[in-house]
Order: sequence, then structure tokens, then C-alpha cells
Amino acid sequence: MPSDANRLHPLSAVTLALQRGLTGLSMPFFVVMILSTIFDGVDIDWIFMLAPVGFVVGIGYGIAYYYRFTYAITSRTLDVTSGVFSRRSREIPYRRIQNVDVSQGVLYRIFGLAVVSLETAGGGETEATLNFVSEAEAERLRAEIRRQTARADDDDASSDERAASASGSASASGVDESTRHERSHPDRRPTLLFELEPTELLVYALTSFRWGAAVFPIALVIFLTSADSGSGLVPAFILEIARPVGGPASLDGAAVGSLLVLIAVTALQWSVATYVASAIYTVANYYGFRLGRAGADFVYERGLIQRYSGSIPVDKVQSVTITENPLQRLVGYAGLWVETAGYGPESSGGSQSAIPLAETDRIYRFAENLTDVETPRFQRPPTLARRRYLVRYSAIAAIVVAVAFGLAQGTGLERWYLAVAVFVAVPLAAHLKYVNLGYHVGEEHLVIRSGFWNRRTTVIPYYRIQTVSTRRSIFQRRLGLASLAVDTASSRTFSWGTPTVPDLELETARELHGIGRERLQSAVRERARSDETGLSVDFT
Repeated sequence: MPSDANRLHPLSAVTLALQRGLTGLSMPFFVVMILSTIFDGVDIDWIFMLAPVGFVVGIGYGIAYYYRFTYAITSRTLDVTSGVFSRRSREIPYRRIQNVDVSQGVLYRIFGLAVVSLETAGGGETEATLNFVSEAEAERLRAEIRRQTARADDDDASSDERAASASGSASASGVDESTRHERSHPDRRPTLLFELEPTELLVYALTSFRWGAAVFPIALVIFLTSADSGSGLVPAFILEIARPVGGPASLDGAAVGSLLVLIAVTALQWSVATYVASAIYTVANYYGFRLGRAGADFVYERGLIQRYSGSIPVDKVQSVTITENPLQRLVGYAGLWVETAGYGPESSGGSQSAIPLAETDRIYRFAENLTDVETPRFQRPPTLARRRYLVRYSAIAAIVVAVAFGLAQGTGLERWYLAVAVFVAVPLAAHLKYVNLGYHVGEEHLVIRSGFWNRRTTVIPYYRIQTVSTRRSIFQRRLGLASLAVDTASSRTFSWGTPTVPDLELETARELHGIGRERLQSAVRERARSDETGLSVDFT
């Protein structure tokens, strides 16, 4: 091992040995079980001989993996070497590192350990994970990587300055003194920018809904169903709650009407349980949230049971998004997310919530200070778009009525025609979708707003735009409409798609397409003459 290479904490060897040992113990069980059903010569008793051997081999492999895993900080890269039989060596350039995240579970904090994850541009997966190191080593790594990243940026800036000076450019000054000062002190004590107060955390928990929390009530029902074998497919307490409002006493021979009541009551219970689980998760995940500035990086920490901390280089930020759902708008609150290259919001280890929740005016001031964007003056698509949404939601309502009619034919459902009540919501849904759309074409930024249930206002600097594309569906072509999609270097998730201005007039979409391309080129030329990050790290 080279003298400057480091190994993980010794407890990593214990953890890896146990993990690989359990894997080696279980593999003979499954292999012998499958082979015994295919070949007569395979005896099931072989498991008792092969399983201990697999356990020992797994332990040996885990220990060997620990000794073969090393990492080292060099002048230009972070080098990680791993693998027992097939060696893998990775050299991660500092300028590609987007985030340095440190996480600690309860047991990790007890033993003073941490997991360090490195995320790079160009992919949504973790580039390297050090599982695990001491708390002191984690902080040393984070500070040293920030220092090396700042030095790499300064080297690039100096090269640009020399090139500009040689060409006689008037803008050869490059980086201003304040930026140099920030970069030269990346490891100084962070300046606190925002701290989530207990009241704001409670409001955030009560006004947010995470669909992932739906797993909790489903798992609870499965557990209670298996524990109470006499209740059949549905736990007894669900039947008892639904019975006073017309639910069945049991599933055997139950009428269609009573089953529908049971479904409605169960859905309500599931929603309430999911909401409670979501609130608990939010409190546990964002307890003690603090955002600060260290050099030219954002640094954050959060979490009650699992503690997270990390850093986000400000010059890697691709866009800034303000999120608001109806409940948050009602009480005057909103959240702020920053997105970096290689990430999509809410991805695993992806873009971070810069401000989980704060008063709306404060959030908008933060966004304006962060991006230097002017106050947007939103324009909406033509009113023809609202009529299109009216037709779309009417078609959805017609499908709902058709499904109710089909159920009535197959099950004898009475009063299926009450389903036509969904048409009452169609005009309101079309209007709310339309009035929450908007776009602003600024001198240096494009601002896009969309969504009612989760309204997002995304600020995109022109120099961060990767592609601008005009898209037209079959229905849009018939109406003379088009959508303008603006993509950055980040990777998007299913729930956070590419920022899009939908249903513009075709000529308007083409005009915006041309403006976006021209201002992108102008912004790139301007940044080539200077080292402006385009984003301020001073929220205050």
C-alpha cells in the first residue's frame, strides 16, 4: 500500500466480514434447494456441510476486501482502489465533485463513525462511498476535498487570466478579490445562513405529504393480518371501524354497497396513516436543519435519528426551484431547492433542499439573492391552452363515468350515475392548471412556473442551459401550439421532469427558442471572459 493511501476504519472489517459471511451462509441453502428439485443425486443434507464453508469463505472475502480497499488524496484527484480478485482503481478529479455527503446513523454516532459519499457530475449514482471512517477523518476529508476543489478552480481561473492577458482582453482581471478570499479559506468556520426553527419544522411536517410513507400503513396491515388469522384478508379493526357507517361485518357474502363503504373507509384510514407517517419522517429527517456558507460552498446538516451533513459547491448549482403546495401557500410558506449537475431533485443523494420551509417572501428574497435574478413578470400561455385542459379533464371524467357504468353492469352497483358529479370539478381543474402556468424571459435567467398541487418556480441561468427544444404532440399540432423544454446538466427523476413551458403559440415557442439559444451563446461568451459564478453565496 502506498504511504499516502488510507484504509477504512477497522470496524469496517468486522462489518464487511459479517455481511459477506451471512451472504456465504445463505447461498448454499438456495443453491442446494434449487438443485435438489432438478437432480435426484443432490441431497438436501448438503446444506449443513456447505453452509459453514460458505460462512467462512464469506468472512475471509470481507476481510480481504477491507485490506484491498484504499483511498488517497492527491494534488489533482481523489484515488479509490477496491476489489479482491478484480481490482478497480478510480481517479476522481476534484473539479467533477459535486457533493461531499456525510451520514451517521444512531449506532455510527455511538461509535464515532460516519459514511462519506462522493457525487460527481454526469450521473445520478454515488461515485465513491467510504463505509465507514471516523468522524474526525470524515471532517478532514470534506475540508481537504473542498480545499483541493477551490485550488483546482483557482488554477483554471489563473489559466483564463493568463490567456486573456496574452490576447489583450480588457477583462483579464478574472476572479474578484472577494471570490479569491472565499476560495482561499474553504475550511473556515461556516457562516450560518438559515436555521429551521421548531415552528417551521412543525409547519413543514403538517403541510407536506410524502407518498413513500404509504409503505408504513401497508406493512402494518400485512403484519396485523398475519397476526390475526381469524380476520381473513382484512384486519378486524378495519371491519369494526367501517361497520357503523354501513360496512360489512365480514367479507363473506357482503353486498356490493357495503364493500364500497369498506373500501372508502379503508382508503381514508390509509390516507390518515400515511399523513402521520409522512409527518414523523419529515420531523426525523429535517430536525436541526442548518444551512451555512464555508468558502464558496453551501454546507448543511440535518436529521434526528440518521444525521446527514454535506457540502455543495455553489458554482456547480444548475438551477434553483421554489416549491409550494396548496397548504403551504395557504399559510404563506414555501421551500427552496438547489440542483447540481448529475442530480435530480429528491434523488438518492441528489439535489439538496437549501431551505426546507420558510415564509414565502423570505424564500423569494433568498432565490433572488442567490441567483441575482430580477423580479419575474410572468406571462401565461394563450387562453386556447385552458380550453385544451378543459377538454382533457372532460375526457378523464368521461372515463370515470364509463368505469362506474361498467362496474354497475358486472356487480349490480346502484346509482352509478352519481359518478357524473366529477364533471363539476372539470372547469375548476382546467382553470387552476392554467393560472399556475407562467414564464419569464429575463436578461440572464429564464424562469418557469407550473403546477397546482406542487407548484414549482424554477430559475435557470442561461449559461446552465444544455438544450432548448420545441415539442409538439398530435393535439398541439392541430391547435397550433407547442411546448418549450429547457434542459440543464442535471439528471431528472420521474416526479421532477425537465422544466417545460407548455402550450405556447407555435410562433411564440419558436421565438423563445431563438432567444434562449442566443442568450445562451452570449452568456457562455461572457463567462469565457470572466470567472463569475453567476450565483451568490450570500443569502443575507
